[in-house]
Amino acid sequence: MITIYSKPSCTFCDQAKALLESKGTAYNELILDVGQEKDPLKTYVPVSVLKERVPTARTVPQIFNDADYIGGYNELRQFLQAQLLNT
Repeated sequence: MITIYSKPSCTFCDQAKALLESKGTAYNELILDVGQEKDPLKTYVPVSVLKERVPTARTVPQIFNDADYIGGYNELRQFLQAQLLNT
């Protein structure tokens, strides 16, 4: 399962989610809690949760395939392309 750490008003986060949706790939979105108004249907996590997984993270999205770190949006594109080649 793909997990995306994102935050509101993030263009690359929106592009990553749209890319996954266009491929029919399910994902779990964890939205960084940066003091924004909360949608009760979404999952929010403290920034510290992301920093525990990726201490060097400076930007979002930060994307994982299960426990394997993919990276950001550009790395997600490369990951999906490689998956396509391997099928």
